[in-house]
Order: sequence, then C-alpha cells, then structure tokens
Amino acid sequence: MTTAEVVLRQHRDGLNRLPEPVRPGAWRMLAGQLTHLLAVLLWVASGLALLAGMPELAAAIVVIVLLNAGFAFWQEYRADQSTERLRALLPALTRVLRNGASASVGADQLVVDDVVLLSAGDRVGADVVVLAANGLSVDESLVTGESGAVPHGPGDRLLAGTFVMDGEGRAIVNATGQDTTLARISSLTGQADRPPSPLTQQLDRVVRIVAVLAAVTGVSLAVASMVLGLGTTEAFLFGVGVSVALVPEGLLPTVTLSLARGAREMARDNALVRRLDAVETLGATTFICTDKTGTITQNRMSVVEVVTRWGPVTLHGCGYDPVATISGSENARVLAVGAARSALACVTGRTVQRHDSWVSDGDPMDAAVHCLTLRLGVPQAPDHGTRRAYTADRMLSSHLSDGVVSVLGAPEAVLGRCRDVPVDSAERLEALTGAGRRVLAVATGTWSGEVCDDMEHDLHFLALLALQDPPRPDVAEALARCRAAGIRVAMVTGDHPRTARTIAEEVGLLAPGGVVLDGRALPHDDARLAEILDTPHGAVVARVVPQGKLRIARCLRMRGHVVAMTGDGVNDAPALREADVGVAMGASGSDVARESADLVLLDDHFATIVRAIEQGRATFQNVRRFLTYHLTDNVAELAPFAVWALSGGSYPLALAVLQVLALDIGTDMLPALALGAEPPREGIMRGLPPRVLLDRALMRRSLLVLGVTEATLSMATFTAVLVHGGWRWGEQPSAHLLAVASGSAFAAIAIGQMANAFACRSTTRPVWRLRPADNPLVVAAVVAEIVLLVAFVGVPWLADLLGGSWPSGLGWAGALATGAGVVLVDGLVKTRRNATAARDQRRAGPGPSPLTPGAGCAHDSGKYAEN
Repeated sequence: MTTAEVVLRQHRDGLNRLPEPVRPGAWRMLAGQLTHLLAVLLWVASGLALLAGMPELAAAIVVIVLLNAGFAFWQEYRADQSTERLRALLPALTRVLRNGASASVGADQLVVDDVVLLSAGDRVGADVVVLAANGLSVDESLVTGESGAVPHGPGDRLLAGTFVMDGEGRAIVNATGQDTTLARISSLTGQADRPPSPLTQQLDRVVRIVAVLAAVTGVSLAVASMVLGLGTTEAFLFGVGVSVALVPEGLLPTVTLSLARGAREMARDNALVRRLDAVETLGATTFICTDKTGTITQNRMSVVEVVTRWGPVTLHGCGYDPVATISGSENARVLAVGAARSALACVTGRTVQRHDSWVSDGDPMDAAVHCLTLRLGVPQAPDHGTRRAYTADRMLSSHLSDGVVSVLGAPEAVLGRCRDVPVDSAERLEALTGAGRRVLAVATGTWSGEVCDDMEHDLHFLALLALQDPPRPDVAEALARCRAAGIRVAMVTGDHPRTARTIAEEVGLLAPGGVVLDGRALPHDDARLAEILDTPHGAVVARVVPQGKLRIARCLRMRGHVVAMTGDGVNDAPALREADVGVAMGASGSDVARESADLVLLDDHFATIVRAIEQGRATFQNVRRFLTYHLTDNVAELAPFAVWALSGGSYPLALAVLQVLALDIGTDMLPALALGAEPPREGIMRGLPPRVLLDRALMRRSLLVLGVTEATLSMATFTAVLVHGGWRWGEQPSAHLLAVASGSAFAAIAIGQMANAFACRSTTRPVWRLRPADNPLVVAAVVAEIVLLVAFVGVPWLADLLGGSWPSGLGWAGALATGAGVVLVDGLVKTRRNATAARDQRRAGPGPSPLTPGAGCAHDSGKYAEN
C-alpha cells in the first residue's frame, strides 16, 4: 500500500474510527442533578414553604436548587470532556507495511487492503484476514464473551478490538470503521453504567447522614419551639429554615471539581487517569508491585558484553547508537559475530534513527540485540525463515531457516537444552547477574522438520549476552518517599534473581532484611506469601510468571492492602484488573495492558507513580478540607435558630432563613471550591492517609472547635449590638435595631468563614504559617466573598429582602473579632496537638515506624502528617 493510495481510500471510506458511543444528553444530565437526594429535600422544602404562604422563601430555595444543579452539571460536563481529551493522548498504534517498509501508524489511519503486522500484546485495529501466522493466538472475549486465547492460522478472520495473546502474524484489512463487526455490535448496545466508586459511596453516606441530621434537627427544634409557645406556622417555617441551613448544597459539585482537577494535574505529570474515581484510589495506595525494566530502570538496554568460549568481548557505546568501542580477542570476536547473527534471527524489534538520535522500534531488548549486530558489523540480510515467538512457559524464542535453528532466551531455559555447555558457565552467569546485568543465552542447532518443540533441543552453545539497563536517576528518591509514606514496594520481574537483587539494592528498594523470592517456587499458602512480602525492608520476586503476579495482587489485597500493580505485557492484564490500581506503561506497554489499567504512565517512570499517589492523597485531603469547611458553617448557622427556639422566643432570632441561604450559596461556595484546588503539602507523603471522609477527627474539629468558636463569637456580636442599642432580655427590639444586629451577625459568620477557609487549608499548620501564594484561589475567593458580603448588607433592597442591614461599628468590630478568634483558636489547638505529638514521639524514641500497614492495614487519620 502506498501513501497516495492510503489517502484516496481514507477520502473514500473515512478514518478507521468507531461511531461515538451513546452518551447521556445534556438535558438528561441536568435532570439527574435536579433529582438527587439533596435536590429532592430542597424541592420538598420549597413546596412546604409555598403552602405555608411564604413565596419568597419558596422562590429562594428553587433558585438555590437551580444554581446548584447548573453548577454541578457544568462540572460533570467538563469532567467528561476532560476525560475524553485525556484518552485521546494515547492513540493505539499499529504496525503496517507501507511503501514497501514497516511503519507504525495510528489505528485510525488503517484502510482496506493494508497489510498489518501482528505480535503479542497488539490490539487488532480493524477486521482482518490472516495471511501468515506463527503461533498466533487471539483473545476474542471482547466480542464472543468467551475467555481464553484462540489459535488462528492463514485464512482466519480476526475482528477489530480483539487482542493478540501470543505469537505473531500478518493480516490484510477487509473492513474498517463503521463496517467492522465491533461497530455493528456497538450500535445495538448502550453504554453500561459503572458501579459507584468507594469515594462516591462515602459521599452518599455523608449526604445521607447530613440529610437525616438536618431533618431530625429541624423537626425537633420546630416541636420544641411550639411547646415553648411559638405558633404553628412560625414553628414550621423555623423547622424548614433549620433543615435548609444544615444541608451542604455545594458538596457534590465541589468533589467533582476536585477530582477533575486532580486528573488534569496527573496528566500534566505524565500520569493518565482513565477514570476520575481512580484519583481517590491512588491516594489510598499502601503497596506498589513494580516491574524493573523501564520502570525502575531507563529501558535503554545495551549489550555490554558477549561471553564466548574464547573469552569475553566488551562493548562501550551510548544507548542504541551503532558506534561503539570493542575489545576482545580475535577468536572471541568471531564467535560473538556468530552469536549476534543467531540472536538477531530470533527477535523482531530494531534500532532506528529518528531526528538525529537512535531509538528502539519495538521491544527494547530486541533493539539492543539488533544494535549489537550493527556494532559488530553483522550483515543485515533479509529474513526468509520462520520465527517461533517467545512464550512465558518456554522463556525463549527460536528461528528456523534452511535447517538451521537459532535459539535466544533465559540462560536456565537455553543452557538446559545444550549438549556442550562450558564448565565455567555457571560461574560466569553468577558474575554477570551479580553485577546487575540481564543475561540471555544464544545457541544453535540443526533441524530438518517443521517448526515444533523438538527443534529447540540438542543445541550447540554460542554465547551469553550481558545487557545493561541503568537505573533511573531519581528512583531512589521516589522509593524513599514511599517508605516515609508507609507504602510497601516489591519488585516483581521476570529477570534472574541475582540481577533483580542487585538493581533493587542499588536503588534502595531492597534494604538489609528484605526478601528475594523465586517466582517459580512461591509459598503455596496465600496468607504466608502476603506475610513474607509485607515487609518494610522491601521485596523482590524474580522469574515471576503472569499467574504469579495475579496471585500476588490478590493475596496482598486479602491482607488489607490497597495494591497498585504495574505491567506492560499482554499477560499482565489479569493482574492489572485484580489490583486496586492497575498501572500500565504508555510508552512501551501493550494495548491489552493499557485497556486493563486505571492509570497509564506516559513516561513509564516509577517516580511518576509516586507523584500520582501524592496528587491522589491531596485530592482526598481536599475533599476533607471543604467538608470541614461546610460543617463548620452549618454549626454557626444553626446556633441562632437553636438559641431562639430554646428561649421560647425570648431571645430574638439572629438570622432569617434567606440570610442562611445567602451564606450557603453566596458567600461560602467560592472558598469551598478554592479549597478543592489546594496543592499537595510537603508532609502529605508522611504516614498513611485516612480512608474515611467523615471520621471523628473531622467531626471534632469542624463541630466542636471551629464550629463552636464561630457560632459563639457571632452570637456574642449579635448580643453586643442588641445590648448596646438598649435591648433587655424578654423585650422585643425595634425593627431597626434587630436589622442592624442581624446584619452584624451575618457579617460575623461570613468573616468567620473567610478565616475558616484559611484555617482549613491545613490540619497541622496555623494560618500564620501558611503561604497565600501556594493557593491564590483561596485569596481570590475571599476577596469575592467580601464583595458579596458588602452587597448583601449594603445594597438596601437586597438587605431588606434577606432581613438585615448595614452593621454598626460595634457590629463590624465583632465580625472582625470573630474572624480573628477562629484563626487564634484554630492555631492554639494545632500548636497544642503538634506539641503533644512531638512529646509522644520523643518518649517513644527511635524504633520501627508505627505507620506499618500490617494485617488489616488500619488507617488512623490521627497519624496523617499533613503540613
């Protein structure tokens, strides 16, 4: 297929894209925001207010419902669009024959009659017919629903969306885009709803608890006020106002905004979140099972030594550049050239030059073998033989051409099939793996039959290839952050145990007391395996098979860990699905792995996982921040109603219901949203994070510390203005005096909430130790809140509608004192708690960290050091 022909066919048939999935329409999304639990409660309250003859209150509640629904709808729409844009960052690539050469193109560029090159891990990008196959097997569960790999040969049809599980082949495209079988299936089915995430379930729990408390408190205080002599209508309206005051209307849209922002921040840092709810799960991670190659190391493999019978040949080069300095005896070089030629026949990846630099095209290890042949001057002859692809059970690949068999694979797999293994091979292998080298063995033989298992026996040993893949420079720092955060890390790799141990020790993953296991001989008892791996000193599982990775993820989850599992191969998909957070490699991973994962690393870097966990923790902590903020405000808004009702009307009502609504939806909303953008703190990766949104620590801080302080000082401001104006207990103040006092109380609560916004930025640092520049949105939100406050009490018609007026000088002084009091009390409590924690730590002395997950992984939010 030539480029010109491709352009013509794309113009005729269109791009190879499936029809857009059916998504809920805008009106349906908006209707959902108007009918959830909080909205229903407010609709009921509006109807009751209308029946009671208070159309102003009814209209105000309707406005709140519509504003809240509109905002939540906009955030949901933006989050959905953001997710779609993020998915577009990872187009599926397909290798095709174009203009007589192999090329990687986007799957949407395929046209009918394109010849596609398939290998393990690829997603079939269109409906194709197999032309040639070499051990080709395909997972068709996406279409058929039947799990397991199905073997295929020439003439068989493969459907778009299926995955190559093993082997390789060539196929010709016979249908693209809307003409594929997958497109026809998609047109008959709707998009299934995902089950709710743990965060969504916790939020639903919070909303239900608050809704029940609001209803019970409203009814109780209404009944109490009636018993104390209040009229039925007044008591009813009072109960409605109390219920409305306790409902955090802005909670759900604020959560959506925070999750969407967290996903965008992760994407900027090369971590692509495929689902918004995975942001929260990432923050709860307690155990990371990571690959070695490409994640811990740079995935820039280079053959640095070829060990032959006649001695070693060493090569000193840069990356995949074919120019290198070579040393070794002449006889050793001759054997090295033969070994390199045989190894090249067993691989498909190549080293290519792009933009004045040499990079790998395909598997990095294959590219390293190809680079070796270029450095040794091996002729690059066309391949006319048949290659037998690598499989995890055989741990080798082979090639048959003109009766000559070439074999490349793990030393333990290849050497056992050779008839003439050098006597010192074990010592040489131990020395290479002990130096952190990845080692491959090359052998050759003769075979006159068809390609089969028997041809890979009775071989002649050629050489050992020692490959170097240097560790990434900042992995050690990322691992240190994991230890400080109480996160266990295990290296789960297919490499030789000694190679894996050396690299793990070099980067600091394996400390004295850590464990190294052979994946082929794991303990049979799952609980015992999890106990061995669950060590703060690090663990390595080498020569692991895909079933072993799946079992490791499962048993660690059973022990109580939140597990993040990395993977890049097609056989890693089950483990990625089993883990709480599946992490796929975006640069080198297979389509199967990316489709199975929750997080895709665009740079294949371990440190990116740690930064994503940090952002996930920050997002969860932000949800707790604005939940604390909302509950604090609710206490201050409830206090005037409780005092009025319990006094039997002898004490004037400090706030009208419309003033409460103005506080909830007017002055409080913007600071709450700004708290959702709080960046990760320095100490957020210190200790395990809390796993529950509404716990006793949060309730104590919001209700008993911040809420009581704000309520007490605002009511003291209201009382002081009344008394200064001549009011006495049991008397009814004049309308003017009550309006001034009410406006003063309103201003005191609003300014108290401004101070509360700054206080909620941290759970350990006082306000005066926080830098406003770290979150300028909070400063901007407070400025906007000041403007709204001035409008609510200074614009005559608006103040009259709400039920207050411009505060007196004493009222403004009390309002400012309320803000200062919130900051002071919050700072004193934090300082005392920090001092107590420091004293306890000194008494405990040095020793093991108490932040040990252990069995059950108990998460105590009191241990969470967020500075």
